[in-house]
Amino acid sequence: MNNTLTYQGYTAHIEFDAQDRLFFGRLDGITDIVTFHGESVEELLRAFEEAVDGYLAMSVQLGRRPQTPYSGRISLRIPPNAHAQAAARAAQEGKSLARWAQEQLLRAVEQGAVAAPQR
Repeated sequence: MNNTLTYQGYTAHIEFDAQDRLFFGRLDGITDIVTFHGESVEELLRAFEEAVDGYLAMSVQLGRRPQTPYSGRISLRIPPNAHAQAAARAAQEGKSLARWAQEQLLRAVEQGAVAAPQR
């Protein structure tokens, strides 16, 4: 089951409230709060696209750049021994640590080792 939507580079995780009989979502990966809802799938899809378009238009009106989800850069901290081991593995393969780590992360994502974000 796929409960994510993507439009113009923005992704949202969709949930369903059985009590209110309502689908709802929020844009992932940005700190600005952009939400939408619909009572049917068609209404939800339309509301999602309108929310993204509205967010982009509002950003222009306010004279600021809209936030973009996931820049493609990450900074992380790991234990020093793991850092040393990773650097050694990268060197054995003739790669920079950054390139080696990128390949490892992409491999994990492609193999489904990383679950979709949950709220």
